[in-house]
Amino acid sequence: MSIIVMNENGGGKEQTLSSKDKNISSYADASSDAFRHDEFPVVGIGASAGGLAALEDFFSAVPADTSMGIAFVVVQHMSPDHKSMLSEIIRRFTKMQIFDVKDGMGVRPDCVYIIPPSHDMIIMDGILHLTEPAEARGHRMPIDSFFHSLASDKHGWAIGVVLSGTGSDGTAGVRTIKAEGGMIMAQSPESSDYNGMPLSVIDTGLVDYILEPAEMPAQLRDYISQMYVSQKSDEKPRPTHKIEDAMQMIFNELLVKTGHDFSQYKQKTLDRRIRRRMVVNNIKRMEGYAHYLQQKPEEVQALFRDILINVTNFFRNPRAFEVLQEKVVPKLFEDRSPGTEVRIWVVGCSTGEEAYSIGILIHEHMEKSKQNFKVQIFATDIDSRTIERARKGVYPGSISSDISPERLEHFFTHDPKANTYTIQNNIREMIIFSEQDVIKDPPFSKLDLISCRNLLIYMNKEMQKKLIPMFHYSLNPGGFLFLGSSESIGEFSMLFDTLDRQSKLYQSKDVNGDYRHSMGKFFPSPVGIENPPRVSDKHTSGKRLQMRELAERKLLQQYAPAGALINERGDILYLHGRTGLYLEMAPGEPAHNILKMAREGLRPALTTALSKAMISKEQVTRSGVRVRTNGNFTTVNLTLRPVGESIDQKLFMVTFDVPPESGQNHGQVTEESIVENISEEDESVSALKEELRTMEEYLRASNEELEVSNEELRSSNEEMQSMNEELQSTNEELETSREELQSVNEELSTVNNELQAKVAELSEANEDMNNLLASTGVGIVFVDNQLRIQRFTPAVTKVLNLIPSDVGRPIEHTVSNFTDYDNLIPDIKSVLDSLTPKEVEVHTISGEWYTVKMRPYRTNKNTIEGVVITFLKQTEILRRLAAVVSDSTDAVTLLDKEGHILAWNPMAEKMYGWSEADALKMNASRMVPEDKKEEFLDTMKKLGKGEIPEPYKTQRVAKDGRILDVWVIATSLVNEDGEMYSIATTEREIESHDRQKDNNRAKPQ
Repeated sequence: MSIIVMNENGGGKEQTLSSKDKNISSYADASSDAFRHDEFPVVGIGASAGGLAALEDFFSAVPADTSMGIAFVVVQHMSPDHKSMLSEIIRRFTKMQIFDVKDGMGVRPDCVYIIPPSHDMIIMDGILHLTEPAEARGHRMPIDSFFHSLASDKHGWAIGVVLSGTGSDGTAGVRTIKAEGGMIMAQSPESSDYNGMPLSVIDTGLVDYILEPAEMPAQLRDYISQMYVSQKSDEKPRPTHKIEDAMQMIFNELLVKTGHDFSQYKQKTLDRRIRRRMVVNNIKRMEGYAHYLQQKPEEVQALFRDILINVTNFFRNPRAFEVLQEKVVPKLFEDRSPGTEVRIWVVGCSTGEEAYSIGILIHEHMEKSKQNFKVQIFATDIDSRTIERARKGVYPGSISSDISPERLEHFFTHDPKANTYTIQNNIREMIIFSEQDVIKDPPFSKLDLISCRNLLIYMNKEMQKKLIPMFHYSLNPGGFLFLGSSESIGEFSMLFDTLDRQSKLYQSKDVNGDYRHSMGKFFPSPVGIENPPRVSDKHTSGKRLQMRELAERKLLQQYAPAGALINERGDILYLHGRTGLYLEMAPGEPAHNILKMAREGLRPALTTALSKAMISKEQVTRSGVRVRTNGNFTTVNLTLRPVGESIDQKLFMVTFDVPPESGQNHGQVTEESIVENISEEDESVSALKEELRTMEEYLRASNEELEVSNEELRSSNEEMQSMNEELQSTNEELETSREELQSVNEELSTVNNELQAKVAELSEANEDMNNLLASTGVGIVFVDNQLRIQRFTPAVTKVLNLIPSDVGRPIEHTVSNFTDYDNLIPDIKSVLDSLTPKEVEVHTISGEWYTVKMRPYRTNKNTIEGVVITFLKQTEILRRLAAVVSDSTDAVTLLDKEGHILAWNPMAEKMYGWSEADALKMNASRMVPEDKKEEFLDTMKKLGKGEIPEPYKTQRVAKDGRILDVWVIATSLVNEDGEMYSIATTEREIESHDRQKDNNRAKPQ
């Protein structure tokens, strides 16, 4: 069979599939025409402690009669000192081919690849490569290493499965697989012997399926089938407007449920994430998924997490951080006096690794320069879950591969029990983590460095054109911008100089004030009510303002007073008109509170008016308020009106109305004219009284607020005291539990050492047994109660056609070399049923004779666990001698020194009536009459001394009590040392006529 593999340029070449690869094509034909030879899923399975049982359950559930078209790569934590038996174990549970990986081995579907001990492994271009680990033992993360490479190599065809194990290996790799559009499965914690690894992966919120191992193969097959169907449906042309409408519905659901607008993200990225969720939920149409989101709020959160794949690590792209350390960090402190503040903003900080990396570089520089500066790093992200993780500053042991040992020791605290690292307080105190959407929320200002790495690549061009100028506005002149490796400033070279093109480091240019003011159109609006998301500009470009709306807007701008819409806390929700005469931005972090922004003279009146309006819920007016602006005073009438249209909060409209008399004089009077005009004493006293009254109201309102705050603080203090008592109690319980766990740990350590010693003994005994069985030259097969082969010796292959891979297979599937024996399986079953040994002679096609002995296999607990089958080869002489004994007309017996019967031929059974089984349990003295006992004992003594008596006539007792006259020939058998070890006897019954002749000879002549 041949297929054509096309390259990116349209060229192609013909490739021939071997018979082993035909299953790929057959599965592809059944699933999708889009399937290609190099396009099949690869499942990476990570396991550690307790993973063996999980792997057995997993592969036992893989269908044996069909091809799944999937390659499985098993990465198991193994001891570097012991040979792995994992491949032999898994081979018992699946018919797929099992390979112990060798460097450079290619990956094929329907095969299982197992990592060898003392190696790490990666996959590149479908080829497995083995690497030497940095440490033979310790904090190795082979699962993370393989998952990272799997995601890079297979992208959407990468599937990660995490089974039982301790620690957090695999967690970082799972993030990478999800970032590339792959799928994640985790073993359910309750079915795991050790749930550390599954729980760590589940806590990321990125797991698609949480199942028991036996349930995973079926779900895998369904998922892959849906992947092929999804590919095929993508190729069918569909109406564009239907897809856009469905996307609009999805964006609306995300906006309503999460508060974030994703319509300005790249459409291809969003489409890929959405389609992957459609595959997971078995939904074929975009419209169907949009309706599914409306019915399942939890799926909205799942899609939200899928879109916000947080792939980050410490010092990501090390060279870029080296350039940052060399070229940027020192410049942040140039010409800066100690004690001044350095302000840094990390946009899209995820779980905090990048913010902490920059903090470490800053701290190292201050230690090196022996200077102390106040450093404030603002780290923001829209995902509240990752922000919480970043605030904790606790990371898995896998970060040791990204951070040097010196930095780990200097800036982290290691917890060996949990194998985690916690950032130290000297770095943690530099950073403020907060939830912020860079698209809609106001930016930070007066910054020295902005780090926005690998966020812009997910935005469309229009949003990138808004964010770059916003970053420039937020930076101080000469500030620095740090972007990701695939990002750039684009067309805004007039705003930034390139500091290092490869590392994406830029320095802000100082542009004129008019240009900076014009950048305001790019900034997010502080308005609390967001505009609805849009799919593309073509839906809004056709809209035009109506004439009425235009006229009303112009009239409002011309005649309506300046004002602001605020809530009960004073937060500004909307501004109208020119409010700069009355409000200004306060120094420090940007704040949009009208009380903080009020100019000199306005704040007391504004505070009292707001308090009174909240209490009375009526309009409050303060006339003749003097506001200081640029050294001059402006007189304004202040009015607060409650807004009744709001439902969820109290809103107030604040207006600043210039009195007519002030307006005629341009609303401003100088301090000198005030002194000249206010000459009369009563007017001065009246003004002072009015000012005093205003201050009294302000103080009264402040006192009321203070009393409320004190009451809240008292209540909070009581709650804190109660919580503190509970925490103390919990701490005591935890301390007791810790001591108990320490004791249990010591006991487990002892048990573990004992088990290791026992395992060593068993391993040695097993090796002795293997050598013994191999050296005997006897063919032996061990089968269990289901007649499955458990073990066999090399010599048995001459009788049964067995190979090492037959272990675990039923013995009835094997082929024998017997010519006239077809009852092997029935005889084995008979031995199992009756528990009676069985012995037969068989003849092989090569002309050899074997004695087949079958005995029950008994354990130390006296339970039957199968049958032991022994094949004893007979030499020609021995076979003939055996035939002589068997076919002899005399009774032939074999006795030990004490007279116990060891052998009993068929004629003995016929003559005396005891079967062979009964005779082997007897002593020969039982067959001797009482009056012949002494004669029997004398004969046994002579034989014991090596004397050979003459044939003699005696009597024997048969089973039925008859007395038989017999001739006996007894011979002692001796070994090479001349020691007698047994006695052979030949006994013949004297017939009646022979007895008469003997009697006649005995009569006197």
